[in-house]
Amino acid sequence: MSPAEVQAKIKELDKICVCGKCPSYVGTGEKKLTFCAIGKSTVIKKDKGCICPGCPVQKTLALRWDRYCLKGSGKEQSGMK
Repeated sequence: MSPAEVQAKIKELDKICVCGKCPSYVGTGEKKLTFCAIGKSTVIKKDKGCICPGCPVQKTLALRWDRYCLKGSGKEQSGMK
């Protein structure tokens, strides 16, 4: 995929992402979503719980990890990056 295609795909995934409802996200001022695809947040610092396992994006991308905002993207957590 080209960088433009990747960005377009991420925008599509943002529409079904549940990051914005996560206890670790709410109240932080973070604006980004789909951390499972883009990697760690530079804003979120505290683990207040995780709803990644129920996210449609995680299912769509066939990912099995969690706390992407704190630990990194699925690619990073799998050791590929």
